[in-house]
Amino acid sequence: MEALRQARWWKPEPDGRILCTLCPRFCRIGDGQAGFCFIRQVRGGELVTLGYGRTTGFAIDPVEKKPLNHYRPGTSTLSFGTAGCNLGCRFCQNWDISKAKIDDERSAIAMPKEVVDLAIGRRCPSMSFTYNDPVIWAEYAIDLAREGKARGVESILVTAGYVTEEARGDLYADARATNVDLKAFTEDFYQKATFSHLEPVLSTLSWLKKETDVWLEITNLMIPGLNDSEEETRDLSRWVVAELGVDVPVHFTAFHPDFKMRDRPRTPPETLARARRIAMKEGVRYAYTGNVHDREGGTTFCPRCREAVVVRDWFDIVAYRLDGSSCAKCGMPIAGVWPDEPVAPRRAGRRILGLRPHR
Repeated sequence: MEALRQARWWKPEPDGRILCTLCPRFCRIGDGQAGFCFIRQVRGGELVTLGYGRTTGFAIDPVEKKPLNHYRPGTSTLSFGTAGCNLGCRFCQNWDISKAKIDDERSAIAMPKEVVDLAIGRRCPSMSFTYNDPVIWAEYAIDLAREGKARGVESILVTAGYVTEEARGDLYADARATNVDLKAFTEDFYQKATFSHLEPVLSTLSWLKKETDVWLEITNLMIPGLNDSEEETRDLSRWVVAELGVDVPVHFTAFHPDFKMRDRPRTPPETLARARRIAMKEGVRYAYTGNVHDREGGTTFCPRCREAVVVRDWFDIVAYRLDGSSCAKCGMPIAGVWPDEPVAPRRAGRRILGLRPHR
């Protein structure tokens, strides 16, 4: 079953092609052809999206897995995505989805109401648009977030932030939280390893922090020999502090060989620990490590008294010492979106729900 919807953010070109203005790639697409992302296609002189309502599966994750450490810790989130991507990362960890065409993926139709029904039925207070980049299925993401907001289910965007100024306001209008993957801090890396550009991502990050109320966290996947130098980590951290402020959490996560980058070794845990130290020295209050077992690197510390206010072991919450949104020991406010009630220690788990929404 084909779920075609007319796309937004496009205009006709004089030569008969369509210019897609959703992301900074600005694909010029001829009739019957698709853009770089695979799921935006020209048919009959109009741009359509093949991704509306087409999910490649649902899972229930701990929200910390997104990763979000300062957004409703201890809660579950309904995770799902479609197919395709608007970046060409050689190291993609979800390449079987992001590099697939929608008709190559076994997918099910799930309209926004059905997805929100599923989240409510499985007691998930949030939905996470993830696995591939929700930018390319923005029409679907917008409708999902609107439906969720109306019914008390919050929306999280896990994204590379590669979206135009024209589209980002609508994309994030009803979102509550986001994790943006800042893949590196050099244009050379973005060009060669992702086939995109750094500046549009920095622009999205600045806009999110300064112009919206969306809770923001950042992930930096560290690849040995490519973006893991002390100098680059220092530059990235200084930019975050200067442009976004000291309270935006930064997650330094480990790379594993995959897709077209199997010649690089896994990221040593020591590299992540060093990056965390550098970031904190440069003023980042909340720096984390990820994809490795590092209890200290996963724990939230009070910047004033250094109390461990949320202790994590992988995605498990071992101890919770917040009074509302403040450190229970010294009273300093801890930036984030915190639950009204204290979080009981819990062991996280992941449940795969399959392709069909629960009815």
